[in-house]
Amino acid sequence: MKVDLRINGANHSADIEPRKTLLDALRENFLLNGTHAGCEHGVCGACTVLVDGEPVRSCLMFAVQADGYEITTIEGLAPAPGELSVIQDAFCETHGLQCGYCTPGMILSAHALLQHTVTPTRDDIVEAISGNICRCTGYGQIIEAVEFAAARLRIANTPRPHHGGPHGRAEGKPIVEAK
Repeated sequence: MKVDLRINGANHSADIEPRKTLLDALRENFLLNGTHAGCEHGVCGACTVLVDGEPVRSCLMFAVQADGYEITTIEGLAPAPGELSVIQDAFCETHGLQCGYCTPGMILSAHALLQHTVTPTRDDIVEAISGNICRCTGYGQIIEAVEFAAARLRIANTPRPHHGGPHGRAEGKPIVEAK
């Protein structure tokens, strides 16, 4: 089945089996390997991507369901080749990563929070990353990284983009996950 996807601001087309997950399509068809395959049951959050700005487990969504949505992977956060986004840099500076396997999903979940919340509380941050499992850090430095990024964004007075309709999604399109 031919699918047209908008990934990291660029239009992509591919012939994809209807049963192929968004995770597998991103990695196999579009060679975006920053999205990690973890549990493949929607539990660990390693495969988190943003769909119209909202965190979604790409292992639970079929690629054909992503048609018409804006998909952002970890590769799409960098402002330019060879640069890091504020949140990516904050993870590096605060040592908010160790093995790095959960890092892309954590960063995308944190990025989504910071797009909507200028001054997140510790509870806001914990809630935002609660769907992502880290087996290395104990979460303290991850929370610190998000707090650090939030402070930097406030100082920079960085405008936050608006994603789609009234709830951050394309008008009238609910985010649907495969079961």
